[in-house]
Amino acid sequence: MEAVIYLLRFVFDAFLMILIMRFWLQWVKADFYNPLSQFIVKVSNPLVLPLRRVIPGLGGLDLATVVVAYIIATLKFVTLTALAGESLGVGLAFYIGLIVLVKQAGFMLFVIMIIMAIMSWVVQGYNPTLMIFHQLTEPFLNPIRRIIPNLGGLDLSMIVAFLAMNVINILLSGSLPYWSAL
Repeated sequence: MEAVIYLLRFVFDAFLMILIMRFWLQWVKADFYNPLSQFIVKVSNPLVLPLRRVIPGLGGLDLATVVVAYIIATLKFVTLTALAGESLGVGLAFYIGLIVLVKQAGFMLFVIMIIMAIMSWVVQGYNPTLMIFHQLTEPFLNPIRRIIPNLGGLDLSMIVAFLAMNVINILLSGSLPYWSAL
């Protein structure tokens, strides 16, 4: 049974990451012709396009992608809870689905910033993936950079962002029931 739960978590998390990334790429107006952007769009189109006919965008943002991601986050928790033999109310399921979605987005931001830090040591010159990651993280790191100046070529904005994200993660985890293992 553990193998089934592991595989289900992987599938749900993979779909969530792709959908969050799709929304995020649109939000920051990232390079659409980048290979990573193309992959994300092509993989998520079968899930998003049917719902896009019903749910219009708002201010250039694709709300259909957010709705699909929210449904998948809620289904993840409902499915895993049902496999554990537990049951929960509809309201609690939707609440936990929202928390799962927010936590997954924060986890993705954390991973992308770690990858950016490692790639900055290794990659020389232009790299399309690093350029997309830079576009994705700028809305989060620029406000921090305005407050904390660059210290002799040392950018501390990622460290401050990591600290803030961990505080938010702790607060979100504290708002979940004790038996939910996200």
